This record gives sequence, C-alpha cells and structure tokens, in this order.
Amino acid sequence: MAPAVECVFCAIAAGDLAADVVLDDDHVVAFLDRRPVFKGHVLLVPREHIVTLPDLPAALRDPFLAAGQRLATAVVEGLGAQGSFVAMNNVVSQSVAHLHLHVVPRTKGDGLRGFFWPRTSYADGEAADYAARLRDVLG
Repeated sequence: MAPAVECVFCAIAAGDLAADVVLDDDHVVAFLDRRPVFKGHVLLVPREHIVTLPDLPAALRDPFLAAGQRLATAVVEGLGAQGSFVAMNNVVSQSVAHLHLHVVPRTKGDGLRGFFWPRTSYADGEAADYAARLRDVLG
C-alpha cells in the first residue's frame, strides 16, 4: 500500500516527523507513544502503510511479531518493568489508521485495569532518556 496522505505514522517511519525512535529496521519502526499509558509505552508500526492486522502481508508477519517480542523483552530489561501489556486495535478505537502494536511496561499494582487506558506525559528530556534505555537493550 502507498503511504496515506497525512498519516502521522508514515511520516515518522519516513523520518519526516520527529519521534523518540527505539527500533528501526527495514520492515518496522518503534517509537515512544507521545501520550503513554505508562512511561516507556512503545508503538510498533510497519514501515509500509497497512491499516489493520488482517491487511498485514504474510511476509511481514514474522518481522512484525519478532519486533514485538523484542520490545516486550526490552521494557523489562531496559526499564525495570515486571512484564508488559501488548495490544492492538483494528478500526474501532484505532486512533491512527495505520497498524500499530502497543507495548506497555507493567508493574504489579500499577493501576491499569481492563481496557481503560489512562494517559500520562513526559517531563522535558525524559522521553529521550526512556528511548535511550530501550535502544541500549535492543542494540
């Protein structure tokens, strides 16, 4: 698929829009969510403009899922989380019409319940620190 006009995730993947990128390869880009559930919340997107999981070509399934696995490990090893919450919306509640996987660091007692996702924000310079910690683990 061709990049969507004004797709923010296509712009990030192309390097046209700044983001705190933590993983970047030929198939996918992962970056910090600007409105994280918890600090270190990462969005993983395919470079190619793909709208939903059912649209994901077979050739991209393994690279996409492998990157998701790496990110789930990185939030534990790099941020000291006890685990992770990994989720994806398809059409309904999909705030950007570009396939994206949420990888959220979790700690027992962190207050996340069900599908209500409270949002937080980063202090000045804090996002860069979280991104650097994740990049260090991802290599």
